[in-house]
Order: sequence, then C-alpha cells, then structure tokens
Amino acid sequence: MIVRRLLLAAAAALGLLLVSTVSGAGVLATPISFDQYTDATGQHQTQVEPDSFGYGSTIVATFQTGRIFGGGASNIAWATSTDAGQHWTHGVLPGTTINEGGPWARISDPAVAYDPMHNVWMISTLAWGTTSSPLGFPSVILTSRSTDGGHTWQNPVTVSSGPTSVYDKNWITCDTWPSSPFYGNCYTEWDDNSGGNALWMSTSTDGGVTWGPDRQPGGLPSGLGGQPVVQPSGTAVVPYTTGNEIRVFRSMDGGLNWTSSTGVSLVTEHNVGGGLRTSALPSAEVDGAGRVYVVWQDCRFRSGCAQNDIVMSTTTNGYTWTPIVRIPIDETTSTVDHFIPGLAVDRATSDSTARLALGYYYYPVSNCNAATCQLTMGFTSSTDGGATWTPPRQVTGPMNLSWIAATSQGPMVGDYISTSFAGGKAIPVFAIAKPRDAGSFRERAAAAGFGVGGPVTVPVDSKRLFHGRSPRKPLGELPTRH
Repeated sequence: MIVRRLLLAAAAALGLLLVSTVSGAGVLATPISFDQYTDATGQHQTQVEPDSFGYGSTIVATFQTGRIFGGGASNIAWATSTDAGQHWTHGVLPGTTINEGGPWARISDPAVAYDPMHNVWMISTLAWGTTSSPLGFPSVILTSRSTDGGHTWQNPVTVSSGPTSVYDKNWITCDTWPSSPFYGNCYTEWDDNSGGNALWMSTSTDGGVTWGPDRQPGGLPSGLGGQPVVQPSGTAVVPYTTGNEIRVFRSMDGGLNWTSSTGVSLVTEHNVGGGLRTSALPSAEVDGAGRVYVVWQDCRFRSGCAQNDIVMSTTTNGYTWTPIVRIPIDETTSTVDHFIPGLAVDRATSDSTARLALGYYYYPVSNCNAATCQLTMGFTSSTDGGATWTPPRQVTGPMNLSWIAATSQGPMVGDYISTSFAGGKAIPVFAIAKPRDAGSFRERAAAAGFGVGGPVTVPVDSKRLFHGRSPRKPLGELPTRH
C-alpha cells in the first residue's frame, strides 16, 4: 500500500488546477490520488467513478484506479482528509485484486459509508473473475473496513458470493442517527445482472464484520443503481432506476424485510453527446428531519429533449413524493447539457433551512461529438432546502473526451460522482484530466471545497408530470455498468 501526504502548499508540484468560474471567483481543484499500477490489463494513470462520505471534519473518498476497457479496474483507491479537504492521505485497498494479494481479476463500483456506533469506515466494492476467467462470474460483493479513521484498511469481508452470478452496482450506507432503533445498522444493495437485474439487500449489525442473508424486496423488483439512505426514524429508503423510471423500496425493521417498490417518476433522458458513458442513475441524500432528496438527469423541461437538466424530488415517508422540479443551473433555452449529478445534504440542517450542494458534469454545447464535446465540472448549492439555488460555478475543465478512460460503453469519468459535507464545507469529488502525455492518460481523482451560503438568487422550476405512485413501465434490458 502506498500512502502519501498531499499538501495544498505543493500545488504546483501536484499540478492543481485553478480555473475561472461562472460567478467570477477561483476554484482550486485538488488532485487527491494517482494510479500507481502498471499491469497490462488496465489503462494507467486513470481514476474514475468516485464516491465519498463526510462525518464531522473527516471525508473519505474512493474510486476506481487503472480503469479496464471491458469493465472494472486494477484496484480501488481511497483518499482521506481529517480537516475538511485541506490535506489528504491516499492509498489502495489490500487483499482485493491480484495486484494487491487478492484473488480477483477485476473490481469496480466503490461506495463508502461510516458507522459511528462502531467507529468504522467501510468501502463496498464489486469484484469478479479470476486469472483464468477474468470476465463475468464468479462475482462477489466485498466490504473493506477501517478502524483508524480511514487511514489504513483491512482485507475485505464477503457480503455476498455469486458463483454463477454477474453482480452489478452495489452501494452501502449506515444508520448514523443515535435516536434510531437501528443505530449502527449498515445496509448494502446490489443487483444481479445475470438474474434479470434482481435487486438484493444485506444488513450488518456489527460494524461490517459479518453480514446477514441476502434478501429481496417484496415483489422481487429489478433495477440498477440503488442508493440506500436512512432516516432518523431508522427507516431505510432505497431509490433505484429501472432504466426508464425512478422507483423506491423501504425497510422499517432494520433490514429484516423490504417492501415492494413504488414509483417516484418516469425518466425522460437526452442521449449525451460524444458517446460519453452516462445514464440517469439516482443520487440520494437525507436531511436532519428525515426528508429524502433524489436527483437525476432528465430532459423533460427542454424543448425536443435537446438537453438534460438535473431534476429533484423529495419525500418524508418514502412513498409520497413531491412534484419533480428542475434545478435551475441554466435557462431552459440554453445549449448546456447537465449530467452525472452528485448530491450532498448537510445532515445538521433540515427542511426549509436544509443546505444542499450539487456537483455535476456538463457540456456548454450539447450538440457535439467525440472530437468537439467540452466536458466540464460544475457546482451549485442551496440554503433553503432546494427552493432557490446559487448561480453555477465552473470547477474544472473543459476536458476533451480523448483525455479520459475508454470503455466498451464510451469514454468515462464515472457512472456516478459524489459530493459530501465535512467541517461545514461542501466537497465534491470527481475525475479531472489533462491532455495525454506521449499517449499516456493523465486522469485523476480530485476534490474542491465550497462554503455553502451567500446570495441565492435562482428559484426552481416545477412541472408536475409524474408524481406519487406512477404506473410502472416495462423494464428494458439494463447493461452491466461495472
């Protein structure tokens, strides 16, 4: 394992990117890791698909490192800051792939959670294949644990094993609410692509050391990209996508039983230019009063579905949802296409004073191709529960698609990105890239810090299209999104 201290004072040496923003201020996008591998399978000096979680002043981020064209990566990397993103340590997970003494050929889909009851940080991953059979199955859902604040990591424990299954899109969360009857429970979600994208859940009550039986929600739903969150009451809420609809299921008994799914909204999606790998996966968070917020990319507010906006719906009970609103990053007459959102909600705030932060990628001009698309990272925030939002800020970019990792489903920065609150700041974590150097990639995980406050001037647009228990459309074939 390699661990390095990254100091902001060493910005020039680390190649930090200071860019102008739409609002006129400067944003320092800080690389927080690098791809250390040289194996023949991965595309090296690439890091993609970050998740993060913040608790107190600590934020832990995790991401693929050494992306493989056909799926997965050489390993999963991590980066930890205990001072709200001012300084970072970083390394890679041990005992996972064959590159770090583990048995698995490939690994993907990292997600991170914290269990304050047991004082354990956890990274959930999906691993599959062996040296003799690197594709498909067997596949496993793994959990790597850290008991020292995210600075060193143990060999992973197995959550679920599928000897003949092709698992996909896992996620993890923990019940962080001391008032909850299930405080300290952690929940892992995944789907089985080889089983019609059947959705599965497992629960740990001992800080991720052991995991309970695989359980399916009522009605045996199928889907992809579930993101469980937990309300202060202990109710776990799991939004996911069927490919054409956002749906949700719940547990009110600590993960012993999971309800049948109900509808949040149908999805209308613009195909992002340049073949960029992206889809309308939900990003979900919860505030201090238990309101759950879900965002995704959607083109319903644009004439002819010519661009995507980031849209949002919320709930207090998990089955009755507010009308869909458009987060007003740009005018509906603009050419800007928005996608791959990562939402954060400050759990110390709630309802009409809830602080929300949103990182996202965008193209300034949606009508572009692989040679002309200008991939850019943006940020906006709200201090009133999403009623109004700050003008957008450019975080980094533009980037050419040839600078980022290639995959069988298009150029990739990640099927998801992440934003988390730590130490009062909103910290998006994302992939940045520079032009290739003699053919070699220069794509790295990075972070930036934002204070959330100040003038909020742009009201949301609302349009009630699909609300509450919307009728379920047939599930289309969902590709694996390793």
